[in-house]
Amino acid sequence: MWFKNIKIYRLPEDFTIDTAQLQLQLEAMSFKACQSQEIHSMGWVSPIPQTDSLFQQANQDILFKLKRESKLLPASVINDELNLKVGEFESESGSPMPKKAQKDLKEEITNRLLPQAFSKYSHINGFVSLDKKLVIIDASSDANAEVFLACLRKCLGSLPALPLAKASQQHILTDWLMKDCPADVELLDEAEFQSSADNGGTIKVKKQNLDEDEVLAHIQAGKLVQKLAIAFSDRLTAIIEHDLSVKRIKFTDIVIEQNEDIPKGDVAVKLDADFVLFASEIKSFIAKLENAFELNE
Repeated sequence: MWFKNIKIYRLPEDFTIDTAQLQLQLEAMSFKACQSQEIHSMGWVSPIPQTDSLFQQANQDILFKLKRESKLLPASVINDELNLKVGEFESESGSPMPKKAQKDLKEEITNRLLPQAFSKYSHINGFVSLDKKLVIIDASSDANAEVFLACLRKCLGSLPALPLAKASQQHILTDWLMKDCPADVELLDEAEFQSSADNGGTIKVKKQNLDEDEVLAHIQAGKLVQKLAIAFSDRLTAIIEHDLSVKRIKFTDIVIEQNEDIPKGDVAVKLDADFVLFASEIKSFIAKLENAFELNE
């Protein structure tokens, strides 16, 4: 439930979701396991174990969970058998196997081996904040975030979500390092610098005070801050990237301990309470980012 990475998207002020119809909309794309000849499958599953609902709502926040299955069939296995069959054909016929015949044979081998392939499962979690008009996705890559958005858009019919930051925020992150940080933000001991020149290199700094001359020299040499480790208001630590992706989020004990009194056996209750707490904390953090980077519309 506690997202480790977030990709943040803004929704228009008039966006809404009809929660009375939402279950039916999601059921149209509920997860179904791969059939014998399928390599990939994806669809919605319940965010809360042992429930039928394909979404979880707490106040104005709606949580979704996208499940993906991929069949693991290494190309080397297919190619080894293909090469064996091609060799047998050419030995018997005395002539090379035509390219089209090789392509058809490869497809035949793939289809025959697919039912024996192992399945790999993964999940992408995300939630829509109706009051803040945001989509927040637990993803470390744009590709995974776009998969989540595309699936939700398909079910809802429309999802006009745009990245929170429309341009790189390197200059502001660099100002944080060179000047004063916003209130409630503390710089930690990790950063990444990128040259402002075309095809310039990057420098990573870890476990080092960022106000040391050795570190600041990278900025004086024309580099800009690409990533920056921060702590926010004693609530969480994270890495902020130039596009305002947030990675390696870790909430402090001050936050986590708020739900420690809920019995571990009450799984559904605990997950629901964690979602309420997490959503509140992460929206407060995003509000800070919007103010600090002057992104409020």
